[in-house]
Amino acid sequence: MSTAMIGGLYGLGTLLLMFSGMPIAFALGAIAVTFMILFMPGASLDTVTLNVYEEMASITLLSILLFILKGAAIGKSRAGADLYAAIHAWMHKIPGGLGIANIFACALFAAMAGSSPATCSAIGGAGIPEMRARGYSPGFAAGLIAAGGTLGILLPPSITMILFAVAAEQSLGRLFLAGIGPGLLLVGLFSIYAAWRYRKEYRQALAVYAAGGAKSACLDEQTMTLTDKTRMLPRVLPFVVLLIGVMVALYGGYATPSETAGLGGVLALGLIAIVYRMWRPAQLTPILASALKESTMLMFIIGMSLLYSYVMSYLHISQSAAEWIVAQQLSKWALLGTVLSLVIVLGFFLPPVSLILMTAPIILPPLKAAGFDLIWFGVVMTVVMEMGLIHPPVGLNIFVIKNVAPDIPLQDVIRGVLPFVGLMFVAVALLCLVPGIATWLPDLVMGAAT
Repeated sequence: MSTAMIGGLYGLGTLLLMFSGMPIAFALGAIAVTFMILFMPGASLDTVTLNVYEEMASITLLSILLFILKGAAIGKSRAGADLYAAIHAWMHKIPGGLGIANIFACALFAAMAGSSPATCSAIGGAGIPEMRARGYSPGFAAGLIAAGGTLGILLPPSITMILFAVAAEQSLGRLFLAGIGPGLLLVGLFSIYAAWRYRKEYRQALAVYAAGGAKSACLDEQTMTLTDKTRMLPRVLPFVVLLIGVMVALYGGYATPSETAGLGGVLALGLIAIVYRMWRPAQLTPILASALKESTMLMFIIGMSLLYSYVMSYLHISQSAAEWIVAQQLSKWALLGTVLSLVIVLGFFLPPVSLILMTAPIILPPLKAAGFDLIWFGVVMTVVMEMGLIHPPVGLNIFVIKNVAPDIPLQDVIRGVLPFVGLMFVAVALLCLVPGIATWLPDLVMGAAT
């Protein structure tokens, strides 16, 4: 059987198992083992556990588990709600300030937790009810939080970027730094849209009220004294200091990513013990259980994805696909457009973790041969994968929001997130036109890449 036929069967079998509802890790493992039995030497089955272990025994992957622990410690405490309340207190006078406060809170929480679902859940639990109480439409409120949560895979420490650095064999420090500029760009674009949309909804509510209709809550003026604002700071500042300290340790060269993640996890546990008095076993159990559950799930996916990629490579599927792409002799930007289109389509069905590990062997060699900076591409691909978190039919963040606010109809949530998908397309276009948005900071801090 030809490599093309084997590759076609491999892809078709993967899609069938995915759509069957089987968990992603088991689907990838099952299809990989099946093709090992059918097309590889019988002795190869004896090496399954060894291959998976060797691929997972990476000191870089250890940082993922420790960052998850840090995120669980912050997410399961009141740190997220307090962070949101403090930003809201200082920004409530700005038009659309409540929506912008939610975006900033998502960005800061994402930078501390490194997880999109955790950001949506922690900030959405406080932010969505507050926005709706202040007259924001349900779809707008849901879209803000769902889109803000996507920053969790772009702003460091990002679990997705850690995996891309491993798959592409690139510097994790450079990749983290490269995500900061585009992350701030998206924060700015989201904030501008939030202010514009709020003013639109405010004018509509004002017109309804002037015509004798009901008065919307967004027309009520809210005042907060300086005392109210400063009262919020003591609980938030320690976590901001933690974020800054972790970044200084990582980018200052004082600690490796794994050491930094461990330091962040320990300090986060210490802070919630001091600030929120969460130190008893009954209080820590949900945090540790959440971290263990998420870590186990993620490592299962990583392990099976690596086995899946190994089988793809052994059967020359990935090499043949890469050679076929190169043989099309596409121009540099047509190649990039084709690759990103593939990522968008796969993003309908796959989470970022699986998408990176499954596609890296196919898409990275042609891109490198075409002269693209893989650090820059890693950031662009991350932004594209962010779209997958909020666009149907899968859109993980959409379903997290439905869990946080189950009374908001799914169609309203989808309509609320679509403008943010458009803004992400704008961000990708800007990154292509001005690559320095991503590359200037790592070049400044770590020197130009050789």
